[in-house]
Amino acid sequence: MLKSSSLVAAIGLIATGFATHTHAQESAWRYQLTPYVWMTGLSGDLRPLANSPTVSTSHSFSNVMDDLEGAFFMAGSARQDRWVLFGDITWASLSNESMLLPGVAVKGNLRQRSLTAAAGYQVVSTPTQYLDLLAGARAWRIEADVKVPALGVSASDTERWVDPLLAARLRSTWATNWSTLVHVDAGGFGIGSDSTWQAVATANYQINETFLLSTGFRHLAVDRDENGTRVDVSMSGPLLGATWMF
Repeated sequence: MLKSSSLVAAIGLIATGFATHTHAQESAWRYQLTPYVWMTGLSGDLRPLANSPTVSTSHSFSNVMDDLEGAFFMAGSARQDRWVLFGDITWASLSNESMLLPGVAVKGNLRQRSLTAAAGYQVVSTPTQYLDLLAGARAWRIEADVKVPALGVSASDTERWVDPLLAARLRSTWATNWSTLVHVDAGGFGIGSDSTWQAVATANYQINETFLLSTGFRHLAVDRDENGTRVDVSMSGPLLGATWMF
């Protein structure tokens, strides 16, 4: 009888210790940081001032590389139990030239920065499927310069605004070390821009408990027409990323 009581007590201590350890894991913050290369094409219309000409462009990634002056992309997340924080930074500077009229060139420069921040909750959690719903905002800064040397005309403007966002992120595990991520968000709603949205899909391979590699595709678009200025730009293309988990 004493031996049985000791066995029950031991099992109880083990169970209590396991529950405490599990609770500690759930209550601890977990972080991910992902620098990535986005091989994006660019298309859209830019009109920096009400009376300036509109520059239209449609470039593949290879064309964008010819015009690219610099770029930086970074995403990150933090989790505690089912709560999640998400952030993404994009920066790119490009220049291009198009024809307004035969023999009349329009030279344009575009510098784009965006910062996305969102918070949410994991509404679905199964051994293979995890769905997060989030709300947040995307802050934009777009600087545009347009010059028509033949006419002696030039114009420049800097647009800043913040768009509210709603987002969903679905993570799925398909095999050992293999998973996918689908992220979609939409916003603007006429508050900042008329509309902005993006869709990202990646396939991920986990090397170890600390690192994973990703490849996929991303599309990001924004449409804003305010006081005669117009920014209607979309960027899309494949991406490669490396994630550090800690």
